[in-house]
Amino acid sequence: MICGIINISLDIYKKPEYFYSGFFIMQNVDYIIVGDGYAALFFAHQLILNEKSFIIYSEGKKSASQISAGIINPVVLKKFTTFWKAQEQIDFLRKTLNEIAVYTGENYLIDVPIHRIFHDENEQKLWLKKSDHNDLNKFLDKKFIHLNTVKNDFSTGKVNQSARLNVEGFFDGMINFLSHNNNFITERFDHNILNTSENTYKDYKFKHMVFCEGMGVRLNPYFSEIPVNPNKGHHIRVKLSRSLNNNITIKKKHFLFQLNSELHFYGGTYDRDQIHESIDESAVEQLKNGLSEFYHNEFDVKEVYFGFRPTVKDRRPIIGRHPELNNLYVFNGLGARGILNGCYFSKALFDFIENDIPLHQEISLNRF
Repeated sequence: MICGIINISLDIYKKPEYFYSGFFIMQNVDYIIVGDGYAALFFAHQLILNEKSFIIYSEGKKSASQISAGIINPVVLKKFTTFWKAQEQIDFLRKTLNEIAVYTGENYLIDVPIHRIFHDENEQKLWLKKSDHNDLNKFLDKKFIHLNTVKNDFSTGKVNQSARLNVEGFFDGMINFLSHNNNFITERFDHNILNTSENTYKDYKFKHMVFCEGMGVRLNPYFSEIPVNPNKGHHIRVKLSRSLNNNITIKKKHFLFQLNSELHFYGGTYDRDQIHESIDESAVEQLKNGLSEFYHNEFDVKEVYFGFRPTVKDRRPIIGRHPELNNLYVFNGLGARGILNGCYFSKALFDFIENDIPLHQEISLNRF
């Protein structure tokens, strides 16, 4: 049982402090977090570990994080390359999910690998060539595997150390835990009533405020100029006429895996142009066609979801302090790797605020 090896006390919360301000009773907190996606919840975990008091403000809507696939993948599967700090991020995520399991009672890691369907022999050869590289040999398995049920004439390559997050379980578990401990407020944050001279918001006096709003940052008067761009992603939930092996995730154009006994997830798309707040039928057709390429049995589309990933041109998160208001911070731009980026860089932000450890230039707001 992991509780025996993770040194976290269940009595982890710093007690709130109350004081009178005129006719009102105010509550002192170390942090207010605005947002409820991966950035917000993984940063909240850092506060829990370090016994900091905090409040999270959530609009109560399904964010892009909450409808994401939850793929944990150290390899860019189009070109068979990896990315900056991939191994460190994978290791830190596994450690973090063990820590979270101590107080939520569940580990949300689904330890099933990705199998990439090869298009042709050239892709097989490229995979094998890349698997000899020092930064990829621990991720690209040299043993090819042929799958039943789906078309994979050139077999598949297994991505070692890949996995998935139980997205619904993670958000339900974390939000229920935080709500039970009075750390979670389902209410739209109103930037207009934030008092930056008194460091107060409604009934709270805070030391630090961290904005983790995703594309909502565009309505934030303090950080609206940061260069994040919406990337619209759709996924479909389908009922397959012939079920698949539920111990793998299949990747060709998109990801396919089993959600539950009834539905499979297939997605997601990337669209920087069609950013209206409604389902794009061309994206749905793209997904149906993509699934039909390798799944030659009948399937029914039962549900369609879409969300807007906050992406950055250089594919690095944006983390930093407001240039004039020294206790306001932003944690944004996680892109398509929200789980890994949100988890790993939450500690970098905490260390920056609390321990004055400089942010790496590649993620710092100051790079702009």
